[in-house]
Amino acid sequence: MSNLIEIRWHGRGGQGAKTASLLLADAAFNTGKYIQGFPEYGPERMGAPITAYNRISDTPITVHSNIYEPDFVVVVDDTLLDSVNVTAGLKSDGAIIINTTKDGEELRKSLKGYTGDIYKIDARKVSMETLGKYFPNTPMLAAVVKVSGIMSEEAFLEDMIGSFKHKFAKKPEVIDGNMKALEMALKEVTKV
Repeated sequence: MSNLIEIRWHGRGGQGAKTASLLLADAAFNTGKYIQGFPEYGPERMGAPITAYNRISDTPITVHSNIYEPDFVVVVDDTLLDSVNVTAGLKSDGAIIINTTKDGEELRKSLKGYTGDIYKIDARKVSMETLGKYFPNTPMLAAVVKVSGIMSEEAFLEDMIGSFKHKFAKKPEVIDGNMKALEMALKEVTKV
């Protein structure tokens, strides 16, 4: 499975990291990929650190375990940088994507010797401008698609409109804002 991409998500309960990992799995599946998307359950509660995972491949996936050496790590809440070893096992040719306003120097200090690529996005700004509320998972979902290249941006956006129409069937007024959040995030994510 040389084309296998593994992603580990770090967030806090209630921020949507689990939902984003499942949406990414659905979008990848709908573009013809083999997928896994799953959370790691423990005593989760609102605000507690949580972990979710994705495996995405062009061939069937035969491994069924947590991900210990991810290609990409997504950090939905930058306060976790001080309490969770988010770079544990992260491949040196991979990348970390962080929801933050911190500069590169601050991030490198927080990542304690990690030498791989670092990307950042201000998911708070994106979600406040497009959704009017702080939902970091939507911008982070777009950021990981952009950085990882799992699928084309066009295929991703096309799939997500269908997904949002289904997910928000009873609240169609939020679909436009979520799509704008994805589009803005694809432009806003930057390499540090």
